[in-house]
Amino acid sequence: MRLVKQLLVVAAVALVGGQIAAAVDGNAALTLVVGMVTAVLAPLAYAWVVRRTEHRAPVEVATKGAGAAVGRGMLIGFAMFGAVIANIAFLGDYRIDGFGSVAGALGLLGFMAAAAVTEELLFRGVLFRIVEGRIGTWAALVLTALVFGLMHLANEHATFWGAIAIAIEAGGMLAAAYAATRNLWVPIGLHFAWNFAESGIFGTEVSGSGANKGLLESSMSGSSLVTGGEFGPEASLYTVVAGVTVAASFMWLARRRGNIMPARRRGVDAAAATATLSR
Repeated sequence: MRLVKQLLVVAAVALVGGQIAAAVDGNAALTLVVGMVTAVLAPLAYAWVVRRTEHRAPVEVATKGAGAAVGRGMLIGFAMFGAVIANIAFLGDYRIDGFGSVAGALGLLGFMAAAAVTEELLFRGVLFRIVEGRIGTWAALVLTALVFGLMHLANEHATFWGAIAIAIEAGGMLAAAYAATRNLWVPIGLHFAWNFAESGIFGTEVSGSGANKGLLESSMSGSSLVTGGEFGPEASLYTVVAGVTVAASFMWLARRRGNIMPARRRGVDAAAATATLSR
């Protein structure tokens, strides 16, 4: 019941923000504002429902150190996508055709901020965290990564391989980032930077969603195993390798910090375990 209540509250904020964004589609300034407001309100709603349902401080979204944590995540996300696109370009499969739209990039900035925040709150803050308290870190990582990947099958240009690639490289990596840091700001920053670099800067497809009107106009050709095809670079083998590498690094760090949770024993409360690991 706690999981359902938390999912519903965060999903409600995401839904309202998404509906308003759809209503102002085409107006970059309003899209930016709506996206940023959603990105701010969603953690507040999450913190409120966690206090109400778990009777604890929501330390995973504490404001102290949030800016630095988001920044660290963004550095990883930008570096990852930069490395992937550089490798694809080296093979001649990514080309810059010209300049795109600054206004479009600003609209994507708001859209991607809202998407990164709400998805991380839903999938890592609620789903992974609560499931982890029952079945342990490793099993929760695999299960929630699979759910995260399959959710992308609803996208316009979705492919089954693309969904599996997302599960491996993103669902696992972002859960590992939370496990290592025990805060949601690092995965939020990583998620945002990857998506914004992909669409807002380099103008490529994002998870088959069609969001690619950024600062650059680009085209891709060649093997879909390299480029990701219509799904975008997230279905590239380069991205899978990069995501698995970063995920493994985060899980190594989580183990070193003692943040790997075993399956729940009788009498052990998941919220208490989360609070303990976050200290």
